[in-house]
Amino acid sequence: MNENEEVADERVLEKALSRDSAPPEAGAAGTVPGSELLTDAVDMSIVGEPAILEVRDIGKTYGSIIALKGVSASVSASEVLCVLGDNGAGKSTFIKILAGAHDYSSGALLVDGVKRHFSSPRAALDAGVATVYQDLAVVPLMPVWRNFFLGSELSSAGMLKVRQMKAITKQELGKMGIDLRDVDQPIGTLSGGERQSVAIARAVYFGARVVILDEPTSALGVKQAGVVLKYIARARDNGLGVVFITHNPHHAYPVGDRFLLLKRGVSLGLYDKSEIAIDELTGLMAGGAELEALAHELARA
Repeated sequence: MNENEEVADERVLEKALSRDSAPPEAGAAGTVPGSELLTDAVDMSIVGEPAILEVRDIGKTYGSIIALKGVSASVSASEVLCVLGDNGAGKSTFIKILAGAHDYSSGALLVDGVKRHFSSPRAALDAGVATVYQDLAVVPLMPVWRNFFLGSELSSAGMLKVRQMKAITKQELGKMGIDLRDVDQPIGTLSGGERQSVAIARAVYFGARVVILDEPTSALGVKQAGVVLKYIARARDNGLGVVFITHNPHHAYPVGDRFLLLKRGVSLGLYDKSEIAIDELTGLMAGGAELEALAHELARA
């Protein structure tokens, strides 16, 4: 494939994944008894209902090591927040805080406008925040339906409800646009993009309102990465909030609504799609001045 064909494919994919930028209708905000409702930092008359998931000046330290400092972002229903950064930018720490694996040291994390501290990933999931990691936590030799309900099997009187679980699996995958002929096939026979979509559909079925995707396209080829991006767009259009972690701006830009750039644990900015072009996004993430200096050094005499 030559360069012109690659550019054409990117444009076709971006057009297919784009949508109307009008904001979705906000739902009612829930409250938790004894939790602190924070509204002073934001004019709610302007933004309407609070985002599903929000962090304000979030920070994380490990002893004297500052892993994350002063990062603010939010994601609402039917929205994709892309978090970009090179290796060591703080993306993993950011994910762990949102997922409930680590608690934050400073700032605030809010769910529906209510300040929360997640004690575990289960607590985050109970609040509607699910995380899909790169390794997907699937058993390759098990059928698709067994992986879909892994750890949460339906049973009655000590017997698995196999027929019901198969039907639910096929129905939920259909909502994501995946039409499998047989949910009994081992999940290891599916493509990387299809396995990602199974993980997303599983998270949605078990109550997730926000899905955090940890670099789902990093180990995939061009075609399979496009498949994953289409499933992300489908999840967004179904009313889900998506936090898309990636180091590839060409994957983020077609589906993203807003872009948070991290570098060495600090935010370089939070941009709406209308505020930044993909070339500028790439330059900020990669360090435009550093790349120009390197190109000058490598240039032939």
